[in-house]
Amino acid sequence: MQGHRVLWVPGCDHAGIATQTVVERRLWREQAKRRQDFTREEFLQEVWKWKNEKGDEIYHQLRKLGASLDWSRACFTMDPDFSRAVTVAFVRLCDSGLIYRSEGLVNWSCALESAISDIEVDSKELPGQTMLSVPGYENKVEFGTMFSFAYPIEGHNVEVEVSTTRPETMLGDVAVAVHPDDPRYQAVHGKQCRHPFNNRLLPIITDPVVDMKLGTGAVKVTPAHDHTDFLLSQRHSLPRLTVIGGDGTMTPSCGQWLEGVKRFDARHLVVDALVEKNLFRGKKSHATTLPVCSRSGDIIEPLLKKQWFVHCEEMAKKAIQAVEDGQLEIIPHYYTKTWKNWLSNISDWCISRQLWWGHQIPAYQVELPNSTDKQEEQWVWGESEGEARQRAAVKYGVKPEAITLTQDPDVLDTWFSSGLFPFAMLGWPEQTPDLQQFYPNSILETGSDLIFFWVARMIMLGTELIGQLPFKQVLFHSLVRDKYGRKMSKSLGNVIDPLDVIQGVSLKRLQEKVKEGNLDPREQLVAMEAQRKDFPEGIPECGTDALRFALCLHKMQGEDINLSVSQVLSYRHFCNKMWQSLRFTLGVLGKHTTPVEKLEETTRLSSMDRWICSRLYSTVLRCEQAFELYELHAVTAALYSFWVHNLCDVYMEHVKPVLVQEDEGAVVARSVLYHCVSVSLALLSPFMPFITEELWQRLQPFSPEPAAQSSLCLQPYPRSSQLVHWHFPEEEKDFLLVQEVIRVARSLRSQCGMTKEKPVIWAVCTPSQAKVLLHFGSAVWTLSRISSLQIYCPDTVDPLLSAHSASPPKGSLVGLVDHTCQLHLHVQSGMNVDNQILQLCKRRDKIIPKLDEILYRVGSPDYLTKVPAHIRQQMDNKVSALQQELKTIKDQLKVLHDTQTTQ
Repeated sequence: MQGHRVLWVPGCDHAGIATQTVVERRLWREQAKRRQDFTREEFLQEVWKWKNEKGDEIYHQLRKLGASLDWSRACFTMDPDFSRAVTVAFVRLCDSGLIYRSEGLVNWSCALESAISDIEVDSKELPGQTMLSVPGYENKVEFGTMFSFAYPIEGHNVEVEVSTTRPETMLGDVAVAVHPDDPRYQAVHGKQCRHPFNNRLLPIITDPVVDMKLGTGAVKVTPAHDHTDFLLSQRHSLPRLTVIGGDGTMTPSCGQWLEGVKRFDARHLVVDALVEKNLFRGKKSHATTLPVCSRSGDIIEPLLKKQWFVHCEEMAKKAIQAVEDGQLEIIPHYYTKTWKNWLSNISDWCISRQLWWGHQIPAYQVELPNSTDKQEEQWVWGESEGEARQRAAVKYGVKPEAITLTQDPDVLDTWFSSGLFPFAMLGWPEQTPDLQQFYPNSILETGSDLIFFWVARMIMLGTELIGQLPFKQVLFHSLVRDKYGRKMSKSLGNVIDPLDVIQGVSLKRLQEKVKEGNLDPREQLVAMEAQRKDFPEGIPECGTDALRFALCLHKMQGEDINLSVSQVLSYRHFCNKMWQSLRFTLGVLGKHTTPVEKLEETTRLSSMDRWICSRLYSTVLRCEQAFELYELHAVTAALYSFWVHNLCDVYMEHVKPVLVQEDEGAVVARSVLYHCVSVSLALLSPFMPFITEELWQRLQPFSPEPAAQSSLCLQPYPRSSQLVHWHFPEEEKDFLLVQEVIRVARSLRSQCGMTKEKPVIWAVCTPSQAKVLLHFGSAVWTLSRISSLQIYCPDTVDPLLSAHSASPPKGSLVGLVDHTCQLHLHVQSGMNVDNQILQLCKRRDKIIPKLDEILYRVGSPDYLTKVPAHIRQQMDNKVSALQQELKTIKDQLKVLHDTQTTQ
């Protein structure tokens, strides 16, 4: 609409872990089969089958939401072209030394039987002993407990007591560590402990990393299952014994009594065995931080694995520099600190995943002629097995046909594939016209929770592989939560499908969808109960436009969005208001043959025409300014306010009697009304594309000139420069007083129980206020529903105002507009005096404490020295206004009491 060439590409990643988990649960539920019961190819066929059934659901939601994407370019990370881009990226990064293979401790999810990256690990803070549900366990498991047990020191009749939160890993202990300066253990430095279960000797080592105040000050060292212990093993050349397998059960090295036992069940067996050997020394509650897999909810098990890693340090420095140099702008700007802090402390990225669904790593283990099992692993990589074979032949100096290659069964982290999206979607590694025209992209808009998962990876990979940043700006939107502020979760039953809000859905169907999902029976019950509580009647049909508008009305940059269906429903009512407004406008235009004037020719304006036209100009200007800052909430708020509060509530109500007259004023008013509605529809089009298109098409037969395009979404977007001849700032400023007068006049009528009567009202005001009220006189009469407005300016010398000046009758009911303007309505018989007295007393009781509070602050000793002059002036004005209102209430109560007496 603004004339820019725009490309918005729809795309989906393959969501490796999430998709494989869903399919595995489905196969178990429907066929009672596990993944291992299938060959890899058979299982992948099942995944593709599920993807073809469910994979387009997001696209369907986007279409229903009216997203203007280029569907002809839709891409999926597992598409052949995209898969080739992933392979090329891996090979090039291996060639440059940025990807390497190494043995190290990885974050392992036993539920997924796969490694996950550091940022996929959530930290759960426990204040102490806590029972938690863990996948694969029927009963809750105890965490937040510190266990203590003793290791006998070999050759001495003494022991060293160690503390741990994980006694089940003690089978993998290879040492006991103490702080070198801890006086309690000076005598045992260099001695050895005897392991009570496997009879190994464990050296007592010293290291300053040990916290003397934690537990007993002596810690067991289990390098294969703890990150800190792993570093200790590197410094002290300690062995690393793996005692927990990838499936979360104890390994054969633990002995027959523990082999195959689940790790947290083994905890009880180990403690019981220590008690039996008289080595257990007790347990106590202990605050701790528990690493939890964000994908499965499983407790992370650090495991020693050989994996593929990406060197991140240098790429991270470039990403930090790009922001500091202004090449990359992050909005809101406060995320730049988060960006720098995380990238400054980044660790290498483990990109291996022990899954079947995803991009299988294009690396091959090499087996040479006459090789033995004990040789070091030898690896090559290539865009195909043939290329890898040629590389191996060159690397090892043997014939290609003599080499046996075995491709790594692991797949790449989904975020590695997704990180290539800005250029892979445009055809990279080929130099396509799309790549040349649209790379780098201009802006990435995404959720703030993806700053590290996705955004940082795109920046690093784009800079490294293309040599350019993938985009110039990153705009983070807030997370959409439920109305209670909770993160949406299927297990909580608070996930809101946009299609259900758009089309409406019954509670019965909501519950059926929970049953069709992959929740276990216990989670299903929780989810369904939450649905019954939140949506007892289901979700009413709200429509696309109402949902889009409701979302955009929230502040996008900053606070999370607590989405309530009732909020969305209120904007469906706004849609109804738009329909009613258009029907009124079409009714006005359809009754007359006089054509609508062109926007630039509509100049002979009344005071109210000038006001609404100036409000339209100000609204367009506000939209321009807010769009520049990506403040969509400010744009939508301005548009809603103009349509409802200015156009409908004020101008349309005022103009109804004007349009009855067949004069020049009516002709101009019709043109003004047409252009206000037409321009407003164009302004609203990006937010509410469906209803605005429908209404605009209905308005087109009355257009003073043919439309440039057949659709509203192709029309030029309104610009303030087109409406600058309609800018009347004084009219807008003056009308604020008029609106307050109308509000107070309506309040007085209501207090007197007047529904149909149109009384006379007196305004006691200053000369400048009187001129404003005379200027907008017809609007005051029409919108206040009064027969006339008598103006009284005490002590005025202006002959024009004197002609209109008439003091209000005594015994009138008084309404306060501000401290210089009052409205007077003569009290008539039939008015509910008792009710009016009650209302005034309530108002007085609210004002008195408010005034006392301000006077107390103003009277403080350091008020004059500490409070700025402009704030003191504001406070003085408040005091004056409240004191004036109290005086008015007192006078009114006297009038009403007198009226009671006479009645």
